[in-house]
Amino acid sequence: MSSRHGTSSRSSPAGIILYDVRGHTSQPWAPNIWRVRFILNYKRLPYQTSWLAFQDVERELSRIGAPPSSYRSDNSPVYALPVVVDHARNPSRPKVVSGASKIAEYLEASYPARPIFPDGSRAMQAMFVHYIQEVLSKPLLPIMVPISHQQLPEQTQAHFRGGYDASGTLVGPQREHAWLAVQEQFNFLAKIMDKNIDGDGIVSMGHDVTYADFTIVSILIWIERMAPHDGWARVRTWNGGRWTRLWDRCREYMEVY
Repeated sequence: MSSRHGTSSRSSPAGIILYDVRGHTSQPWAPNIWRVRFILNYKRLPYQTSWLAFQDVERELSRIGAPPSSYRSDNSPVYALPVVVDHARNPSRPKVVSGASKIAEYLEASYPARPIFPDGSRAMQAMFVHYIQEVLSKPLLPIMVPISHQQLPEQTQAHFRGGYDASGTLVGPQREHAWLAVQEQFNFLAKIMDKNIDGDGIVSMGHDVTYADFTIVSILIWIERMAPHDGWARVRTWNGGRWTRLWDRCREYMEVY
């Protein structure tokens, strides 16, 4: 996975800005943001990444007029990534879009070439992505959130997920039990994807990569970036190496601009 900073080599200047955060690792890791980066790369859209510290997210997103992701009990706005600012279509009035799913829909509608939602697949892919987010990811959270917290710069740790610390890290039998729960979800997902008996045995829609595949691989990147030895070393061998093959299928869209 390579990283290029500054102006994209595909076009100059970049027409889209993607806001992202990064910890101590040399590569971005947040899965929801990777979903958007995959789309931009797949559609070959020129973009640049604007890097933010967690503590600066709310201030910067408020400044650029990003839509809030939710509201607190006192009705004050909550801002979260990913966010894109599209200067390409109307430089005098750039479009600001928040949230991975809304950004995916916006990019598909605005830049229909190289579609991520093949005809007739949008509803099924939405259900698929909902499953990845709400079901498959849940047993990962007790493992990955504390690990991710530990690998953030010290000054930003208190701003991540309400202030996890090392005491929340699972160890011993608890950790093994958690990984078994994760494996059960991946086993179920593999069985569902295997129903594409006329497909290539790799991607979710049979032959071509789609938004659903980017959602899965975004989770894999999170695991690989934050838990390469304990996590990715396990996952890459599950289901006959299926997830490694899916990773390799999406590798050409892993550029960081």
